[in-house]
Amino acid sequence: MPFSNIRTALLTAGVLLAASACNGTGAVPSSAPAGNADAAGSRAAVASPADTKSILKLLKKDVAIGSTVDPTNGDMGPRAVTVVQNNFGKLKKGHVLVCNFENSSGTAGDGTTIEQLDPAPSSKPTTFVENSKIEGCDGDAITGGDQVYATGLNGGVMSWINQTGKLKKTYGSPITEPLGDGDAPPLYLYSPEYIYIGNADTGGLDSISLGGYGTGKVMEVVKGFDVNKGSGWTALGPSGIAYWCGVLPGSPTCSNKADVLYVADGACNAVIAISHASALLLKDEITIQPGCKKFTCEYSTTTCATLVKAGSPLDKPVAMAILPNGNLIVANTGTNTLVEMTPKGQVLDTKVVDTSKTAGIFGLAAIGKSDSTTALFYTDTNTNTLHELEQ
Repeated sequence: MPFSNIRTALLTAGVLLAASACNGTGAVPSSAPAGNADAAGSRAAVASPADTKSILKLLKKDVAIGSTVDPTNGDMGPRAVTVVQNNFGKLKKGHVLVCNFENSSGTAGDGTTIEQLDPAPSSKPTTFVENSKIEGCDGDAITGGDQVYATGLNGGVMSWINQTGKLKKTYGSPITEPLGDGDAPPLYLYSPEYIYIGNADTGGLDSISLGGYGTGKVMEVVKGFDVNKGSGWTALGPSGIAYWCGVLPGSPTCSNKADVLYVADGACNAVIAISHASALLLKDEITIQPGCKKFTCEYSTTTCATLVKAGSPLDKPVAMAILPNGNLIVANTGTNTLVEMTPKGQVLDTKVVDTSKTAGIFGLAAIGKSDSTTALFYTDTNTNTLHELEQ
């Protein structure tokens, strides 16, 4: 069977299975992934909103939540940030999970812990997990089912960790040097939940589909992102991964089915949007050309990449969060500056959160359900602290 027919068959099978599971009739819901131009066009009408009101300008209060240094082994260097959605096992709803990238000696890439903090001033960290498999912890995506998927740059794998902090499984090749990960909730009932992983070694974007009709196998679905082949804190590539479907990461199901994946690449100073990300089913369907401004898409009527923003004010972006209104916040490590932009790349505001000359802002997470309730967590490796920007 030709390659394109295999892909079409996979798409069609996934849609029909999900439709049957959802309503028992076999009718295909309008929001389901599809492998033809008409279906792709109908889904393209549901896009991220264009809200030009700056939320970052409203976040005037910077609250130091507390130290992220592990109380047991002294790991430090906070990096990725994820907000817990439910009480389950050791996880507490509303608490924040933070990766530690350094060990107690300050060696970059040797941290092996994830901390949990209550987002209140003067909070103390508690160890959620300590494991060598997440060495150089730089990603702690949490699913709607409260499972944590952690990546470690030096560990070279993604690790599944359950709600009690127990390591259940590791995922390797094509993952080699994971540079963070992000969660994408199911688009509709019984469809898979996806974890996307950036690779600082290959410049690939890997994915794994879990639950529902997911395969549970890792696949490189996008290739060609710029990487700088750096080590430790200097490693740059596809690392800022944020998914938009109408709800913030961690919610059990999506809202508007926009299905857009955003990736920030610090090696090319760009933010890229991937349309209909859940329809990426085969190896290397999208190729990012050098410089991250042009793209080759094998099935462009279904899914493709577009440039959101390149160049100033982006300066070595490594983390990204999506606000409740659909706008993006990007963390520049080059200048320790946060940049707010619309999904079309219109810059709305910038904010310096650390005046140090040393790169320090490597983790971001947004909370809230409206403009007036939005807040933003960020980590500062220069002070080993978790902060919250509030209104």
